[in-house]
Amino acid sequence: MVYLHMLDALWMKTIYGISRALKREVFLVDSSIDKLTLRFCVQSTVMLERILFKLWYSLHRLPLSWLHAFGRVLGRLYTLVPNRELRIAEINLGLCFPEMNEAERHKLRNETMQQIGCTLMEMSAIWFRPLDEVMGMICTIHGEEHLVRDEGQGLIVLSPHIGCWEIVGLELQRRGRVTNLYRPPRKESFGDQIKQARERGGAELVPTDNRGVKRILQTLKSGGITGILPDQQPKSDRGAEFAPFFGHPALTMLLTNKLARKTGAKVILACAERLSGGRGYDIHYLPAPEGIADADPLRAARALNQGVETLIKLFPAQYQWSYKRFAKQPDEMPSPYKKQV
Repeated sequence: MVYLHMLDALWMKTIYGISRALKREVFLVDSSIDKLTLRFCVQSTVMLERILFKLWYSLHRLPLSWLHAFGRVLGRLYTLVPNRELRIAEINLGLCFPEMNEAERHKLRNETMQQIGCTLMEMSAIWFRPLDEVMGMICTIHGEEHLVRDEGQGLIVLSPHIGCWEIVGLELQRRGRVTNLYRPPRKESFGDQIKQARERGGAELVPTDNRGVKRILQTLKSGGITGILPDQQPKSDRGAEFAPFFGHPALTMLLTNKLARKTGAKVILACAERLSGGRGYDIHYLPAPEGIADADPLRAARALNQGVETLIKLFPAQYQWSYKRFAKQPDEMPSPYKKQV
């Protein structure tokens, strides 16, 4: 339920790699490193973070085509050396597309890395350009009829990690009162800027706790809108259910089911397709599968995952395959991401 996960992970990986290199050099020189030297390493890392953030922020005025071109280059570079994201993507693609041969999965994996690079670069423009400029990046909106609902009925929009999911949230703010769950990034110093960027269209961001859920219930009951990332693995089995996702068990949230049942809100699917050549984005609204609001939690979880699969199959290269969607398994089954000894 947090839009920042992928960007924050990529950002932290860059910083972590550089900071490890700094500390490794210090340890090689003197294995009896003192507190003063360690403090210098930490302060240097914090300073580097700020410099990189300002550099990344300064790119937001570049044309979208340039940002996507830079992102694709970053993605290509990322495929040249073994790393965690590549490994997870390979495992996920092997699980979800067993009918593909190795060459096909390899091609899809590489394209996915390039799309992740595009996501990283475009976020500076999506977050920090004036809102009217960002809205001007939307070329076509498909399926607007699915946004129509009864008077006073709330709307739950399920938007997985496909394409530019951030712009979906901004587009929805033009259609009514929006309340979304929000968890600050690990780097608190950047959290205020990001929160302001997401709220500049009028959305209300609430904490990912009971108070936040209560506020969303109030919004839906009064005919408002909430957006949910439905493809994230819950932190615990509580309030979740194992359900098939591309034929494999995946711990699936029941938050959508509970919100829909308590408020009678309409549930739909959404994603923003990233167009080639930096032309912008097409937004797609689709009906959600039947059963998401079912009293049977397993049927509801199955329906939710079915909806996510439907969107992924439309734009498979633009999905975040580097996420550990199958990390938790039922009946103490081993995680597919666990390295074999």
